Amino acid sequence: MAKDLRITFLLDFYGDMLTEKQREVVECYYNEDLSLAEIAEEKGITRQGAEQQLLEMEERLGLAKRFRSVQEELTQICDHALQIEAENEKNGGDPVIRQNVESILRSAKKLTD
Repeated sequence: MAKDLRITFLLDFYGDMLTEKQREVVECYYNEDLSLAEIAEEKGITRQGAEQQLLEMEERLGLAKRFRSVQEELTQICDHALQIEAENEKNGGDPVIRQNVESILRSAKKLTD
């Protein structure tokens, strides 16, 4: 059965809301690639409860979905800014437009860092 990689993404957002033991189990399964048998043997618990909590948190809060949406929009903003810059250069290169494009790209980079 394939692992649901959404869980690792959700763990980044909601991992601190899990108990320490739940977080360890999910990290073992997804980040350390331990099998369920290995986890059960080592920790004495399974991952299903922690996964379900992560999915419920995302359903209620939607932080991971919002993050992905913002990333996609920032990519589009940068693409449009670069298109404006290219058109500007074709038409003589107005320095004010160039500065504004650079400012947009800097702001977008700050948001993605």
